[in-house]
Amino acid sequence: MENKVTAVIVFGDSIVDPGNNNDIRTGVKANHAPYGKDLAGHVATGRFSNGLIPSDFIAQGLNVKQLVPAYLGVQHTPEDLRTGVSFASAATGFDPLTPVIARVISMEQQLVYYDEYRSKLVGIVGEGETKQIIDGALFVVCAGTDDIANTYYTIPVRSVEYDIPSYVDLLLVGVESFLRNVSMRGAKRIGFVGLPPIGCLPSQRTLGGGLHRSCALERNAAAQLYNTKVQELIRELGKDMVGFPTLVYIDIYNVVQDLVDHGERYGFKETTLGCCGTGTIEVSTRCDARFDSVCDDVSQHVFFDSYHPTQPAYKVIVDYIFDHYRQFLRV
Repeated sequence: MENKVTAVIVFGDSIVDPGNNNDIRTGVKANHAPYGKDLAGHVATGRFSNGLIPSDFIAQGLNVKQLVPAYLGVQHTPEDLRTGVSFASAATGFDPLTPVIARVISMEQQLVYYDEYRSKLVGIVGEGETKQIIDGALFVVCAGTDDIANTYYTIPVRSVEYDIPSYVDLLLVGVESFLRNVSMRGAKRIGFVGLPPIGCLPSQRTLGGGLHRSCALERNAAAQLYNTKVQELIRELGKDMVGFPTLVYIDIYNVVQDLVDHGERYGFKETTLGCCGTGTIEVSTRCDARFDSVCDDVSQHVFFDSYHPTQPAYKVIVDYIFDHYRQFLRV
């Protein structure tokens, strides 16, 4: 039992944000119906799905807890803090401009909240036990999709001054800085999640996939270039820093591509449209049960809105992670 993961501590964007954006002044929120419609009590907690998100499934798979709570806006029990929280903020990214445009929490500010969290933990259990918890924690970092999908392609502010290779290099500066900062704070095990095939998200098909809403191949190529470069960076960091934590790149590109290409193998019938409204563009405040209908059977859909998977699809993705990264996850 010595190797058991003590806590799940999460940084990133909407894929792992359980509601940190609820009380900040941004339009990027999911604390309204139909989000959360299949959670216990049908509560829209701020998770961008019909139910659980990957951080919840990871914590469950490691037998840490059922749900990873948001750090902000939640009354935590001591046990909540001991077993980890999420600092993630929907629509953030590694490009410093991304959270500014969306008015959300930057990756740097998430680290500031982490420092505050650690101080609270020391206040509850003392420095010795806090160090043990942090030493045994799994740190999950999941961001980058919003940089490419939104900051580069949708609001094309960056595409005027950067081509994709140079923009990916800009993102890597943010990635490296973030990983060094997390490491300096005592993280011993970091799972860094790569990008999915961004061009196959329903909204990106609509915006970049032409009349037939094909996968937007240029956006997929951008995600693949980023993933390749991030893996090189992670290898270099491992060599470069003595005592650098166990840092593992977690590939999700292939499993998401497989879900999109062969959804029927997993029991899905609809792989190109979200469940909300027309399924082509609705997300966040544009996906609202007061104005948008929701599909009858969510379990048939890979995507809940035009950007985020359904709970059943997230389960497939996290099962894939557990199958392929068993040793790293210590299960």
